[in-house]
Amino acid sequence: MESYLFHSHFDLVTPDGKITSLKRASKTTLQVEVLIEDISPAFVGFAIEENQISFNLKSTLAQLGLEAIATSCTLQKQKCTALAQIELRAYGPLATALLDHLHLGAYIGKLFAADPRRRVRNPDYLLRMFGRTDRQGRPLLSLGGPRGRDELLLEKIDGRTVAFLHLQGGTLSYDQEAALGLLPTIGKALLNPTFRLRTLIQLDQIWTPGAPRKVSSEDILLVRTAPLHIRTAFGKVVDPLLPKGVHHTAANILEPDTKASGDVYELYGNSPEELTRIPIEFYTLEPHREHVFFADRDQLQTALEEPSSLFKAFETAPSPLSHRASVFVVKGEQLLHLKPTDWISRETHMSEFPGLFYPAQQALLVQRYIEQQPCYPFLKNIEDGLISSQGILLSRYFPSPLMKRLLLSDAVQRCLKGIYFKYPSLTYGNFFSHEDRSLLLDLSKFGIPVFWVDETAQTVLQYVPKPGKDAGMFVPIPLVDTFLQATAFGIYGSTLIHGEGTFEEELASLMRGIIQMRAHSNHHYLNADTPIALVTGGGPGLMEVGNRIAKRSGVLSCANIVDFRNSANLNIKEQTQNPYIEAKMTYRLDRLVERQAEFNLDFPIILTGGFGTDFEHCLEEVRRKVGSVAPTPVLLFGPKHYWTEKITPRYHCNLSAGTIARSEWVSNCFYCVQTAEQGLKVYRQFFSGTLPIGPSAPPAPDGFITV
Repeated sequence: MESYLFHSHFDLVTPDGKITSLKRASKTTLQVEVLIEDISPAFVGFAIEENQISFNLKSTLAQLGLEAIATSCTLQKQKCTALAQIELRAYGPLATALLDHLHLGAYIGKLFAADPRRRVRNPDYLLRMFGRTDRQGRPLLSLGGPRGRDELLLEKIDGRTVAFLHLQGGTLSYDQEAALGLLPTIGKALLNPTFRLRTLIQLDQIWTPGAPRKVSSEDILLVRTAPLHIRTAFGKVVDPLLPKGVHHTAANILEPDTKASGDVYELYGNSPEELTRIPIEFYTLEPHREHVFFADRDQLQTALEEPSSLFKAFETAPSPLSHRASVFVVKGEQLLHLKPTDWISRETHMSEFPGLFYPAQQALLVQRYIEQQPCYPFLKNIEDGLISSQGILLSRYFPSPLMKRLLLSDAVQRCLKGIYFKYPSLTYGNFFSHEDRSLLLDLSKFGIPVFWVDETAQTVLQYVPKPGKDAGMFVPIPLVDTFLQATAFGIYGSTLIHGEGTFEEELASLMRGIIQMRAHSNHHYLNADTPIALVTGGGPGLMEVGNRIAKRSGVLSCANIVDFRNSANLNIKEQTQNPYIEAKMTYRLDRLVERQAEFNLDFPIILTGGFGTDFEHCLEEVRRKVGSVAPTPVLLFGPKHYWTEKITPRYHCNLSAGTIARSEWVSNCFYCVQTAEQGLKVYRQFFSGTLPIGPSAPPAPDGFITV
């Protein structure tokens, strides 16, 4: 299922059409039939009234004196074709001679759909483009140079924005003899739809300064304005706003994909009034091709602030869930009215890669897999310049890390202002791989925000790296600043012990005391301006107690959650995620050790636990020994005999073996407590600078200090 985004022409115009039959009605009139083929299915003309569709003559022919009157036009959407009956009228001897050189197969013009819904109504839409450039540094809107903003007069007339372009003093005419000699070449060139003729005829044009700018019924009047180049809209001459009796030819469209349009205008009629200006109205391009900045999309930004808008948008993604699906969104109306056909949905298959010993085959299979991804066409079109507006990518699954090269390319980085996904992984559900987390970090460094539209939390979470750490979490958007600034306390403990009785009460008292202590502390870890976060493993038991207490206390409740589903010795309780988590990161089972290392706690609190808790205790010892964290106190919550049996024999064994020589001091960072008040006593001493801790303080004989 491919998206409407990708076609070779703007959706308001067709390709050029060719003459399939012609009949000379008189010396100055030629009746032709024009066939237009390969029209994009997205052509707006298929969906609007016939009287809103006009034939746009090639400007080269109009400048030589031809006018095109469309007498009928038949569109066939199923065949993507159109057949137009056109009467070509010659004004002046040059145009009359040109009729003899128009042959079957000559490409003479295209259709333009003046969809009223796409008419520019607010002048600010145009004015904000002044001073802005595309990624090649070309201005999005200019009129005769950088000072053109002052020269562009914009008025709102009948609900549309009209620009009045001042005419330069003089007219254009031709070196008749030279131009007549050029006509056979022009006739041949028209057989090639890609050949550019405008520059060719300029060689024989003569500018006459001061010549009167008055129309005549016998010849075409060529006038000139400062060059108007606009990359973000079509311009169209507003015939009813010209003086009475004056008409512009059917070459009345200023196209956004050419630098040469917007300075010569062809008029005819009968009026004594001298022309002074040309009125132009504007029609917007497809949203993704408007060169519009994300900051200008107020409606889109408002919609993104409401989680329900994103949940509803993802509901429009086509089935089945086993297929990846993506869509690139550039405006609020598009987000709020997505349809299944707007998405690209694909079933992807990853072959087993042969490895570095077969580099050519490896590169080929990787590229094939990349091109299978539904987000690939969007990213490739951004890179190729076919998508120029900034927007967001909605992806059912977090993009494959193999998309990194495209995602981090210069063009995509400028255009992509957010990635929103619903599920981290097609295969592993809510759990990220190591490569996923690396991609998250890279996207963050390149300024591309990533958001998880999380069904579990029923909210939108933003990926936020912890300052100074190569790790981050998905955090509720209103709590991002809290996460970035917070001092991290953490709970290590068993999933099997639920904290009934004193554990939960004491932990709740401990958190209340820490919160109260903030008001009187000036320590950089704890003060009135520094929020608090509490991190657990996210499971049931004591971890659930920790997250519940954090949430009830107004502390940011965080979790590092691991996928135990592939464990051969599965303890099913460890797999259950508790419901009190606000910020989180997820890990697959093969990265269990990495997950433990990324708790990044400033103040760990270790409760009764098993193998995991033993490892976490050792990890905190090693962190302090090697200096990766400051020597902050670690609370061992529970009876002394429990910690003596668990810690003291190992500590004495290391002492007697001499394997912790000059690191014995690490033991003075661990404090055995049974009550919240004992824990708060340790913290008060530490934050006041009176706690004997670190290399300069004596070691603890038992491997920890009993409070």
